[in-house]
Amino acid sequence: ETLQRIVSTLVNKNDEIHNFIDMLNHTISNVQVNSSNAISELDEEFDGLYSVLHEMKGSMANTIQQEEARKIQALQDQLSQCSRALESSEELLELAVQSLDIKNPVELLEVENIAWIVTVASAFRLSLKPKVSDSMTHMMVDFALEKRMLQAVKFLPVPKAPEIDVAACLVADNCITISWRMPEEDSRIDHFVLEYRKTNFDGLPRLKGEQRWELVDYIKATQYTLSGLKFDTKYMNLRVQACNKAVAGEYSDPVTLETKAFVFSLDSTSSHLNLKVEDNYVEWDPTGGKGQEKIKGKENKNSNTASPKRSTNSPRALARGSRDRFAGESYTVLGDTAVESGQHYWEVRAQKDCKSYSVGVTYRNPGKFDQLGKTNSSWCIHINNWLQTTFSAKHNNKAKTLDIPVPDRIGVYCDFDGGQLSFYNASSKALLHTFRTKFTQPLLPGFMIWCGGLTVTTGLQVPSAVKTLQKSENGLGGSTSNLNNVA
Repeated sequence: ETLQRIVSTLVNKNDEIHNFIDMLNHTISNVQVNSSNAISELDEEFDGLYSVLHEMKGSMANTIQQEEARKIQALQDQLSQCSRALESSEELLELAVQSLDIKNPVELLEVENIAWIVTVASAFRLSLKPKVSDSMTHMMVDFALEKRMLQAVKFLPVPKAPEIDVAACLVADNCITISWRMPEEDSRIDHFVLEYRKTNFDGLPRLKGEQRWELVDYIKATQYTLSGLKFDTKYMNLRVQACNKAVAGEYSDPVTLETKAFVFSLDSTSSHLNLKVEDNYVEWDPTGGKGQEKIKGKENKNSNTASPKRSTNSPRALARGSRDRFAGESYTVLGDTAVESGQHYWEVRAQKDCKSYSVGVTYRNPGKFDQLGKTNSSWCIHINNWLQTTFSAKHNNKAKTLDIPVPDRIGVYCDFDGGQLSFYNASSKALLHTFRTKFTQPLLPGFMIWCGGLTVTTGLQVPSAVKTLQKSENGLGGSTSNLNNVA
């Protein structure tokens, strides 16, 4: 026995090492891929920077050229004015020189206005200072500061891995609230990314056989609530990473939170032939029996050959046992997983046009003609919508009328160890009825349906509101009726 334990321990350790080797190889591959991606992103960033600088250079060169054209145009305009003034001045100068040689007074009178003509000449009004300077110093640039800034460019600091505060995490009502904090203040963090995946292992995440990570992106706070989950595995792995505008940091150390809940499917192998059964849905089928009788006959012919894919030692096979199909007016289907201890909860929704149905529990292996609530080993609530609506609790062929509206969804709470079976309005969590007894055998969820269909929701935790009501009800000493004691 000691050697067997040692061998078993070594096998488990070998499995762990194999898983770790696979994880390391996967990590090496990821490093190579991520390094290539980082180089590509670096090229893109520098190409973008080159593009911006090239565009800026073109824009500034264009500004210099426009300034050059403006100044040259102004100087050319001034040059044209000076040329015209000089030409006019030379003509006046020649006229004035000729006037000096005139001796005849009569002729002299003809040019007596020469002095006035000279004084008003454009040459005397002309400014001999260039309108613009030839300097272009105002178009010079100094990139010394920018060069220093570019030389200081480094890889953007990667945010540190967040730290998940396990003590602040909460699992309740099929919701998970996870809280985390940063090891040090980082003003560059823009948002967080949360990843989670379901698992049946309570240790480190494994590469093989694991479900893929589900992602919640752009979380601004350091807390997030995952709601509306189906707890169909024992645990859930969660991890968080911080992201700035350009890069994501390393993931936090993953945490594993327990998410165990009662999960079962409907057992079609022993349901009434007039019921069409899927995993979590049952529907009345008045013609289903004829076609299924043929199938059943074929199954009986091959009953001596066991299917290699179906183990008769599985928990669900043991729960089913070797029951015959329900028959007669027992239009019943049971769950394939038994309640043997603890507190459990599931919900049922009936179709609006459903004429009659029952929801409850029963001991294993009921008679094939037994109906829920009509034996001392089954408990249920029954809804009859035929002609008029009646709502009642049934056990051991005794009924108690429930003078309350029938809810759209019914919640079933079973406390096996405490000997309590309660039914609730699943929406408002109002108590409908409670059975109190001592359960002496494992219980199977049971459902009867006639003219309609039922949808069963499993993988649910006991709601917090139900827990609170249970505490209040138990504190009052149990005010609900017990049909076990009703004559």
